[in-house]
Amino acid sequence: MINRICKCLKRLRKDRKGTLAVEMAMATPVLVGLLLSGIEVTRYVLLNQKVERAAATMADLVSQVDVAVSNSMLTNMYDATTYVMSPFDINADGHIVVSSIATSGGSTTVVWQRSFGAGSGGSMFGVQGGPATLPPGLIVRDGEDIVATEVFFNYTSVTIKGVLDPVTLHNYAVFRPRFGSLTTPPT
Repeated sequence: MINRICKCLKRLRKDRKGTLAVEMAMATPVLVGLLLSGIEVTRYVLLNQKVERAAATMADLVSQVDVAVSNSMLTNMYDATTYVMSPFDINADGHIVVSSIATSGGSTTVVWQRSFGAGSGGSMFGVQGGPATLPPGLIVRDGEDIVATEVFFNYTSVTIKGVLDPVTLHNYAVFRPRFGSLTTPPT
């Protein structure tokens, strides 16, 4: 019996028919996995860059206003920011929060706040009318104000659905108003 198994193994070792099929069957799942993960990593990095750029763009646009900000101006700025996020749809998968933060008498307050997009969720800076929570190292001197913009985007895997959990990407940008104070709430 052992003799017969040894002869069969020798014959299989010498026979090269079907080797390519076996090698392809073993390599294909690995190659497909590498391809799909490469697509997903590229998409994730691109989306992170888009979220960062959208936050900076919105904060920059708001900080350039030389008169009181209006709700229609903010809506137009939000529309411009949706082009920065293209091809990703922030209207369906995310939202932007714009906050005006001022310091007076040693206390930092969120003076006004507006949110755009389909998503919901609070701001890391606080709520309108409440005390502001500033990131470490960010100092707002007494009598000054800043514009803080946050972008949230719900990232879900396109190629590997069900394997990776959905993640909310978040980034913020802080600018000082260029032409005066933006502490008057938009109307």
